[in-house]
Amino acid sequence: MVSKELLDMLNKAIARELQVSVQYMWQHVRAKGIKGAAVESIFRETAITEMKHAESIAERLDYLGGIPTTKPDPIFVGDALKEMIQNDVKAEKEALALYKQTINVAEKEGDITTRTLFEKILGDEEEHHDIFTRLLEEWE
Repeated sequence: MVSKELLDMLNKAIARELQVSVQYMWQHVRAKGIKGAAVESIFRETAITEMKHAESIAERLDYLGGIPTTKPDPIFVGDALKEMIQNDVKAEKEALALYKQTINVAEKEGDITTRTLFEKILGDEEEHHDIFTRLLEEWE
């Protein structure tokens, strides 16, 4: 039996993954200029990865007896490329904190499968954070 706290965390993770999958896909569409052309595929590929995360977490939540949310967290696309990437760094930082907390709660509850799932997703999110942080270095 898993706690309501863990089920709520999984739904929060789904809402976040839905948010960034839309956010990154629209950034892929809206990225303009030579710099935009250089990073649009990064936005697209990251959006697809995030959607796969949402699917995996939703499957796990359903298995545990929860009902996966269909509502994303607020989406922040941004206008200029720098603003887009700043939004993305912030979103990934939030994900890192949430997923580390989720791993700790799953561990405490003895839910090895959820812990393992989030450890894998955390690795992807760290990679995304690194990519977006490095892209921002051009403006600093």
